[in-house]
Amino acid sequence: MSLPDYKSPGKQSTTNLQNSPIINLNVGGQMYCTALSTLRKYPSSKLAEMFSGQSSLKTDAEGWYFIDRDGTHFKHILEFLRSQRIPSDSGQEVYKEALFYNIEPLVKQLEDSPERFGEIVGRQQFLARVPNYRENIEVIIRIARAEAVAARQSSVIVCVLKTEEDSTRYHDAVNSLDGDKESVVRFGPWKAPPAVLDLLDCVKMDIEARGYNITYQPHVTDKGFRFKSYDFFYKFIFTWW
Repeated sequence: MSLPDYKSPGKQSTTNLQNSPIINLNVGGQMYCTALSTLRKYPSSKLAEMFSGQSSLKTDAEGWYFIDRDGTHFKHILEFLRSQRIPSDSGQEVYKEALFYNIEPLVKQLEDSPERFGEIVGRQQFLARVPNYRENIEVIIRIARAEAVAARQSSVIVCVLKTEEDSTRYHDAVNSLDGDKESVVRFGPWKAPPAVLDLLDCVKMDIEARGYNITYQPHVTDKGFRFKSYDFFYKFIFTWW
C-alpha cells in the first residue's frame, strides 16, 4: 500500500483558512472536523499559532490539513476546546498532548487533578532528590536484558541506602554478596521523607511503564554478617515469557 501524497505548504493553505470557518484535520491518520474558532480559542496555544493564517500548513492528498502527531488523543484536546470539560481519560498521554499543543488552561487543570498533582508535586519531586535515579533505571534494564538469554527470568540486585550512615556501610555490605558485585545497582542516600519501600515502588512503577513484567523482593545472602543484608539489598525479577 502506497503512502498518501502530501501537498507542499503554500499560500493556498493560508487563503483557505480565511475563506472557510470549518477545518478538516488529519492528525497522524485520524480525521477530525472542527470550527476554526475552536482551534483559535486560546491565542497563546500552538494550535492557534498554526491556524493563525501566518503559518505554512501541510495538506494531505484530500486537502485536509495535516498535523504529524499521534491523533489518538486529539479528540480529548478538541473536547476541552469545545466545552472546557476535562477529559474523562486524563492520563499521561493526554497530559503530553496538552503540553505539546500548549493548551495552558487544560495543562493547569490536569496538573491540579489528584493523579497528576501527586505525580508532579509528590513523586517526581521526591525522585529528583534521589541521585542518579533515571540513570539507574536504565542500568537495571540493561543488566536484566543482558541476562535474559535462554532464560524465562533474569534478576538484578539493587542496593538501597536511605541515609548517609547506611552509605558509609555500603562497601562492607556489598562484600557480603555472592556473585558479580559490579552489577549491583545502588540508590541513595536521599533527603526526603519517603522510605525505602516507597523508592522500590517507584522503581517498579517506572520500569513497568516501559512495558516490562517485574517484581521485587528482599535479597538475603547465606553469609552471616553483623547486620542484615536485606536491610540494603533487594532483587528485581524480570519475567520474559
